[in-house]
Amino acid sequence: MEIDFALINEVESFKEDYQQDYLAIIEEATKQLNIDESLELSCILVDDQKIHDINNEYRKIDRSTDVISFALEDSEQYYVKGMPRSLGDIFISVDHAKMQAEEYGHSLKREMCFLFTHGLLHLLGYDHIEKDDEEKMLRIQKSILEALGIGR
Repeated sequence: MEIDFALINEVESFKEDYQQDYLAIIEEATKQLNIDESLELSCILVDDQKIHDINNEYRKIDRSTDVISFALEDSEQYYVKGMPRSLGDIFISVDHAKMQAEEYGHSLKREMCFLFTHGLLHLLGYDHIEKDDEEKMLRIQKSILEALGIGR
């Protein structure tokens, strides 16, 4: 299995680099979820205004949020045998992550990794609309982060 991952930081003042953390999360998720296909995806770090604009344009929700995922597999099957499985894009608001880390009393790294894991699981088809699905998704998120020692 190969992972083609791009981390794009659009927030000029944000200097932290989570590339290795996010790759480790992808690897742990694929291990725990028994995924052996090659994967490609991207993560774009943005500010609150940019994620607000995205949320408004694509989801018709006029406010900022912490993470938005655009899964390619939501509407059509994009997998072509012999090619990597193209999952889609994850947008994370650095501003929201900073605010939530402070609010929840944990590190920014933990919050950034939690949000990435959450977005990744959405790309893999998980959601939290129904209570049972939410509990399952939260269990998987927790298991991935704990396996990597990313805690409070």
